[in-house]
Amino acid sequence: MSLHEDMTRNGLVRPIDDRVLGGVCAGLGRRFGLEPWPARLLFVLVLMLLPGSQLLVYPILWILMPSEFRYAPPQQYPYPPQVYAQPEQAYPTQAYPTPSA
Repeated sequence: MSLHEDMTRNGLVRPIDDRVLGGVCAGLGRRFGLEPWPARLLFVLVLMLLPGSQLLVYPILWILMPSEFRYAPPQQYPYPPQVYAQPEQAYPTQAYPTPSA
């Protein structure tokens, strides 16, 4: 199993909707039950305690954390299904009447 699959199974993914830069802090916040903005503030405070790590930790997590993938909803057709139904006979057997002699 790959690292991305392990992170996805554990809930460490970068969400599509709450991103500011790469979605790392929003993903960490979601994983640990925090809203995105408090998670960002906590991330900055923790990184201030470790000097120099700001330039390394965020890009590494950005690369390692997979992006969230969502399936597109089924496409809705503008007309009822009967319009798209195939006719019983696509072409008539006799297009033009035969002239009587």
